[in-house]
Amino acid sequence: MDSPDIHVLAEASVPSPRVKPAPQTSAIHTQFSYSPSDDGTDENLLILLHGLGDTNVPFARLGRSLKLPQTATLALRAPDLVPFLYEQAFQWYPSFDQLGDLIERPDPTPALNLLKNVLGHLTGECGWPPHRIHLFGFAQGGSVAAEACLQWWRRELELSSQSRMTNKETHVRPLGSLVIISGPLLSYPTLSKPCETPILVFRRPREFKNGALDAFRKGFSRVKDVERAGEGMPRASLREEWQPILEFWSEVLGWRPGDGLYEVTARTSS
Repeated sequence: MDSPDIHVLAEASVPSPRVKPAPQTSAIHTQFSYSPSDDGTDENLLILLHGLGDTNVPFARLGRSLKLPQTATLALRAPDLVPFLYEQAFQWYPSFDQLGDLIERPDPTPALNLLKNVLGHLTGECGWPPHRIHLFGFAQGGSVAAEACLQWWRRELELSSQSRMTNKETHVRPLGSLVIISGPLLSYPTLSKPCETPILVFRRPREFKNGALDAFRKGFSRVKDVERAGEGMPRASLREEWQPILEFWSEVLGWRPGDGLYEVTARTSS
């Protein structure tokens, strides 16, 4: 896959330490793979969530292969084993009933609680500003990433509202961005103000049911919709599949000043 001509310039402020401490296993209650930025500057953090029946391992490889400038990566493994399978296959929430059929209206609460704790650890002990945390999720992992992003936003709205009552107003802090691959929302958002986190929804033809995109536009103020033929994850061999995602990241990732001009490349694992 050829490298697209995508360039971004450094920003003018330095809001956090250049090198962030690695997440601690004592604070993240599932298996994970963390890699600091290759260039030694941890300005952004890309959190990757795999799909149903997978693990964090291939998504850790994907995150490293992207080689996004000034971007550390954190690939999380879903907390629960998929029942009825004799292999390392995980799910973010109970997905099958006792007969082995998919649950039509699943409850993602276990996964959302996990992500809430992870984000709390990252923005607390690890020192990541929320607007420098970016989510990438495939299928079930994409649905969880979107719901977690909305959950974070609701909490921020609540904190801001409470602060106004005490004359100590705090700003609402959206997460940096969200890329969803083939993962619909599990709920229909009801918010006093749409989430300001910019999102890109990458989907295959006829993949979403009626109203799925409307739900994203109801919950988020900036939604980019990309449809491509085929199925599954974007293919590393096809430039046109990764191109819109890389362009999106070039618009939303932060860049620490002094390190100059960067080119976002598309070296990905298959």
